[in-house]
Amino acid sequence: MKIVVAPDSFKESLTAKEAAEVIEEGIKRVFPKAEVTKVPLADGGEGTVEAMVEARGGKIILQEVTSPLGERIKGHFGILDDGFTGIVEMAQASGLSLVPLSQRNPLLTTTYGTGELIKAALDRGCKTIIVGVGGSATVDGGAGMAQALGAKLLNRAGEQIAFGGGNLGEIVRIDMSSFDSRVKNTEILVASDVDNPLCGPKGAARVYGPQKGATPETVKILEKNLAHFAMMIKKYLNKEVKDTPGAGAAGGLGAGLIAFLGAELTPGIKLIIEASRLEERIKGADLVISGEGRIDEQTAYGKTPVGVAEIAEKEKIPVIIMGGEIRGDVKALYERGVDAVVSCIDRILPLAEALKEARQTLRRATERAMRLIKIGCLLR
Repeated sequence: MKIVVAPDSFKESLTAKEAAEVIEEGIKRVFPKAEVTKVPLADGGEGTVEAMVEARGGKIILQEVTSPLGERIKGHFGILDDGFTGIVEMAQASGLSLVPLSQRNPLLTTTYGTGELIKAALDRGCKTIIVGVGGSATVDGGAGMAQALGAKLLNRAGEQIAFGGGNLGEIVRIDMSSFDSRVKNTEILVASDVDNPLCGPKGAARVYGPQKGATPETVKILEKNLAHFAMMIKKYLNKEVKDTPGAGAAGGLGAGLIAFLGAELTPGIKLIIEASRLEERIKGADLVISGEGRIDEQTAYGKTPVGVAEIAEKEKIPVIIMGGEIRGDVKALYERGVDAVVSCIDRILPLAEALKEARQTLRRATERAMRLIKIGCLLR
């Protein structure tokens, strides 16, 4: 039996790599001679670098960067096995998890560190850079990222504006004379699952600002400032980003990547699946197992397990999804190539305890699923 294991991370408990290893352990308890191919995946958020390097080979490069609050921290990026494809995870430098709850304020937080990671990938000779934009702490429209790569966002005094979305309204001129010229010869792909515009009712400030610590008054300031930034981009870069679908991703980092780097926004799981060569590695498999921390109605729309199921369905390979939690009606999953959904939880547990026991519960749940498959094999 050949089984391909291609999960996303189980948030706050297991990385995609760890989840794949645990699922393999559960499989081997029932089918010890099974050939298991592990392809850890991600959708552009935390764990994307590790998942891609594990799936494709390559290496993780440690890099000191600027945190959302302007402090120096340790981050990393990845280079895949071809030596020319870089994987940058904005959560490593500009992520919400890097900011204590009491200090979350998108008027001040910056994407400068994300720009430093992109620059480090360029320094390593990368010709294609995939940027995962999940989990951001910022609503600065990618201004900090652009500054890290040499853009000068100047105020009336001819000085660079300070970090944060609260200062975008001070921009009177954008000077690109010192911008990193290597960007022109580099393909920048953005793994994003949102189509929000930069501004408006569904824009970066109103939809995502509150998640990052913005008060109602702060949201109004950010909305006004992002609109001003879009106007400056139009004036000096001749790029229209205010209403562009996806420009509002990651607090407007999508807009900055489009405007300053000429980036192309692509559904996160589609991009990661292609980069991991999952379609090639799935051929000839008897079964595919995917999974993530929570399975609900939203899993059917752009999430890793369904992306995997759609690939498997083309090859007529059955798919099982393992979920740390199953919430609501998952009927839509069965219409998207999923054959079975299995909950890891075998008894009522407080969330903290469930997260702590994630490894054991996932292993046991996988073993239960495999025993049912074994019965099915005997009944044929």
